[in-house]
Amino acid sequence: MPDSIVSLNEESLRADLRELVRRTVEEMLNGLLDEEADDLVGAERYERTADREAYRAGHYERKLTTTSGEVTIRMPKLKGMRFTTAIIERYRRRETSVEEAMIEMYLAGVSTGRIEDVSEILWGSSVSAATVSNLNERAFEAVEAWRNRPLERAYPYVYVDGIYLKRSWGGSYENVAVMVAIGADDDGYREVIGAAEGFTESSECWREFLSWLRSRGLRGVRMFTGDKAAGMVGSIAEVFPDAAYQRCTVHFYRNAPAGVPKARRPRVAAMLKAIHAMESREAAEAKALEVASELEKSKLREAAMVVRDGYAETLTYTRFPREHWRRIRTNNAIERLNREIRRRTRVVGTFPDGRSALMLVTARLKYVAESSWGSRRYLDVTLLDE
Repeated sequence: MPDSIVSLNEESLRADLRELVRRTVEEMLNGLLDEEADDLVGAERYERTADREAYRAGHYERKLTTTSGEVTIRMPKLKGMRFTTAIIERYRRRETSVEEAMIEMYLAGVSTGRIEDVSEILWGSSVSAATVSNLNERAFEAVEAWRNRPLERAYPYVYVDGIYLKRSWGGSYENVAVMVAIGADDDGYREVIGAAEGFTESSECWREFLSWLRSRGLRGVRMFTGDKAAGMVGSIAEVFPDAAYQRCTVHFYRNAPAGVPKARRPRVAAMLKAIHAMESREAAEAKALEVASELEKSKLREAAMVVRDGYAETLTYTRFPREHWRRIRTNNAIERLNREIRRRTRVVGTFPDGRSALMLVTARLKYVAESSWGSRRYLDVTLLDE
């Protein structure tokens, strides 16, 4: 006689397991609430003692959405005392992890309508658009507080850059800049120290941004590294007159070959990189003049002029310890953050206003800063004192 074939209905098994977990969570929460009520009363149900401070008066039910599904909470009622619980916050209808997930979805660019649909699928109950908006307001308050926090450390090296996003402005959609600054603090760790909206990267916008950083406590800056945006260099000299300026060498490599035929650009790029491969400032300056002369001989006068006029501001890093050169001569540290910002903002497309754009950018910067990115030592800053 052939053996019996046993088959399992996986979907039914999963449903049973989900229901088992949901009931377990429900029973555990209700049991904890009853224990709390007994402790407050000073006696168990129906117990007569001299220490009793109140009496049990039944329960009332409320719903709580958790990641395990919607559970029914039986909240104890007391006579002679108000029941307060540390287990579930008053008026809360969702588990904290559920709320955090909804906030993260919104900050990631998911529409309010889509969040309603996703919450229905994942947790078995939908949330209103007003609820999502309220959660986002609370998230934005935390993000804004972080963005305006005091800067209590010294930052010897600061990297600045601007990233352009599309937003609605006066009935049309235009590019606006979000200016970002990160600093290497006096212990050598990276920190996002500023993000603000600037309609363009003009002198006025850069001056306001740098003044805002200074008002929050930015100090001890020895060098700024940037891409020489319009108005950046003059604003740095005005707001932080004691700080040096380093033009990002990677941006310099991109700007110099602008008028060079495409076939000859790889060779010109290699010549430019040789300038910053030198072991001293003197050797780098000599190499820069040599490259400029060679470009002139090759009838690449425009590129030669860019090299002659701009090489000096790309060698500021040579004033600092050699061990820091690779880290401080480019804006690569902040460019990686810019790529993460673009990845997150691309799903939104055009922002309805500047606040939403700035909040999404800042929220993403806060998330990155609180990850391993901010916990790894970037530079040995003690070398500056030698």
